[in-house]
Amino acid sequence: MLKAYRTEIHPTPDQSQQIVRTFGVCRYLYNLYIATNQSRYQQGLPFLSAYDFDQWINREYALEYPWIKAVSSKARKKAIVNAATAYRRFFKGLGGHPRFKKKHQQSASFYAPKNNAGDWTIERHRIKIPTLGWVRLKEFGYLPVGSRVTGGTITQQADRFFVSVTVKAGPPAMAEPPSGEGIGVDVGIKEFATTSQGDVFPNINQTAKIQKLERRLRLAQRAGSRKFEERKRQGLPVHGGKNLAKNRLRIQKLSWRLANQRRAYRETVIQALVKTKPRFITVEHLNIRGMLKNRHLSKAIQDQGFYAFKQRLVQAANQHGIEIREVGMFYPSSKRCSRCGSKKLDLTLKDRIYDCPQCGLSIDRDLNAANNLAQAKEYKILH
Repeated sequence: MLKAYRTEIHPTPDQSQQIVRTFGVCRYLYNLYIATNQSRYQQGLPFLSAYDFDQWINREYALEYPWIKAVSSKARKKAIVNAATAYRRFFKGLGGHPRFKKKHQQSASFYAPKNNAGDWTIERHRIKIPTLGWVRLKEFGYLPVGSRVTGGTITQQADRFFVSVTVKAGPPAMAEPPSGEGIGVDVGIKEFATTSQGDVFPNINQTAKIQKLERRLRLAQRAGSRKFEERKRQGLPVHGGKNLAKNRLRIQKLSWRLANQRRAYRETVIQALVKTKPRFITVEHLNIRGMLKNRHLSKAIQDQGFYAFKQRLVQAANQHGIEIREVGMFYPSSKRCSRCGSKKLDLTLKDRIYDCPQCGLSIDRDLNAANNLAQAKEYKILH
């Protein structure tokens, strides 16, 4: 089986310069492929494939711009193939029209395959990356020494560089079969998750630590906006200036830190759910796109990361042999009484206590929804 690892690297100044140069060339070729096909479409010419475009770059275009060949040829080809894949998805109706990559976006990446036998050799404190040579690792001993690597990707987040490798590993160890009862998990805004067993995981975005980071991010964004508008008023290039670049990096660092803390918290919740080894976990299919249309709650919903939580929960449950069930979008988990089954149609979002008019049950709204999810009879299994 294949297993992926991602860790931070500490390249030398020359290696960092080569990585950034590769980012720039890959971004340039990606955008050039899109622009070329747009122009050919307007002229009534046939679509240019990735192979033909790469041949044109090597034989004609790179002669006029030799700096294109100053980076790895495999990384260049992968960028062109990615652009062709984006067009293929667009033609099949699986995505929108490919968009141009921006130079100052927060993350950038390029793929480096294994060309020679010595490429992607892993040691305890370093890794050998094609065209870069030996690069020092930040975390020693995390990558499996002596493993067979099939390829890797170098990415940049803010001012840090990371490497992601795919290694061939043996079959996973057989996990103990789940022995506990099934549980239902209701996610929300007031509380991030509530289980049918009574466990409540609070909303991390309401903590002082996250709110302090968001306040710092807002101040940095306002400062960047002021610098941007001032340069535009003076007629200067809006993407130039050292102060604007430093402020952009500051915004990227704060955004990345916020995303990491939210991701780590979701992982904590997931591990707490699967470590009890329930027989199944039932979740609800949420209409996230429709929920985001509420301008009063859109930011709070987006910060929770419900979709990422469900995707990671499915992965963790599969590793432990736990079945993930998903009820339909219109399943009345909140409006149905978990004791007698009657529905309360006048339930509003501000009602946090469910009072059943039939049997007199008074229970927390989220706990009642979690109980209904655990008792659901109609569902589909997620893999």
